[in-house]
Amino acid sequence: MMLHNKVRDMLAGEVVKVIATDPSTKRDIPKFCNFLDHELLESKEEDKHYIYVIRKAGE
Repeated sequence: MMLHNKVRDMLAGEVVKVIATDPSTKRDIPKFCNFLDHELLESKEEDKHYIYVIRKAGE
């Protein structure tokens, strides 16, 4: 997953915005954040896009 690689390269506390078109992200992104203790700051749907803002967990 491209998100996992991006988050791995980030520093703790940094924020990434994800814009997706795949509806399965409504399930996958929250699970990803929960499993790795990242904070899901925002989750919304706009114009057939799924938008997520994630803060990387402290290490």
